[in-house]
Amino acid sequence: MEILAPILQRNVIISLAILGGVVATLGNFLVQKEPNNIPRFSRLILKSGYTITWSSIALFIAAGFFGE
Repeated sequence: MEILAPILQRNVIISLAILGGVVATLGNFLVQKEPNNIPRFSRLILKSGYTITWSSIALFIAAGFFGE
């Protein structure tokens, strides 16, 4: 568990949640833009934001189980 200790810290989990939200919001704006030149890239950004956010949720749950 010592390996996971640095990423199970509260400030890391909160930072990932905020970063994921910002990236997902940016991706959503790019997907909804009318003359979208690169739709695959826009969807990739959106899905990356969701992945970061879900990673934060998974770490939050893990911190609850493995926390002190």
